[in-house]
Amino acid sequence: MSTSPPAVEASGLCRRYGRRWALVDVSLQVPAGRVAMVTGRNGSGKSTLLRILATAIRADRGSARVAGFDVSRETAAVRRRAALLSHHSYHYEALTALENLAVAARFTGLPAGREALLPHLAGVDLADRADDPVSTFSAGMRKRLSLARTLLRDSAVVMLDEPYGQLDPPGFRLVDRLIGSLRGRGVTVLVATHLLERGAGLADLAVVLEAGRLAWSGPAAELPSKSGLDPDGEGAP
Repeated sequence: MSTSPPAVEASGLCRRYGRRWALVDVSLQVPAGRVAMVTGRNGSGKSTLLRILATAIRADRGSARVAGFDVSRETAAVRRRAALLSHHSYHYEALTALENLAVAARFTGLPAGREALLPHLAGVDLADRADDPVSTFSAGMRKRLSLARTLLRDSAVVMLDEPYGQLDPPGFRLVDRLIGSLRGRGVTVLVATHLLERGAGLADLAVVLEAGRLAWSGPAAELPSKSGLDPDGEGAP
């Protein structure tokens, strides 16, 4: 067995919004190169967990390490090695798809020329809309652009918060292919989704959150139906 440290590990994570606890004593470990599904009902704490691990917010209690670095004390090191697909797009509406990627590339010190960025748009089937302003995009196209931006950099850990949201059936299959490609390159992937059957078919491990608490964890293939989620997902093709 490998003695290398987990790519993602958390111990006793707690996070409060006002008087409401969004996470309560959540602990987990994800080995390097594995795909882990984080699932649960709306409001169960999935997004909060990923945002803490990506250093977008801080935990009120507990600790976590991503790619070997502490998310509270070594945030810059974590951000260089981890990428987060947020639930919100945060695009510049007046800029084109290519210009949006160029802004993100310059911010992270990556090549920002057309030749370097067009393949990323092609990878999410948006190459033919490269020069169109994002204000003309549908919700699904905006999600595809968000995926392209998230995957600009070769990250050791990629966290996807509801990656199937706003997508049509071809978009669902695109996400599946992207996750498979990441896994094939040895990237550790965390996927927060309520689409139980689809996520379990792609993941090695699964974590179920209920009202901010860890309700179950184990191999994705053994994910219990008592999680209370619709096993067919919402509109899964």
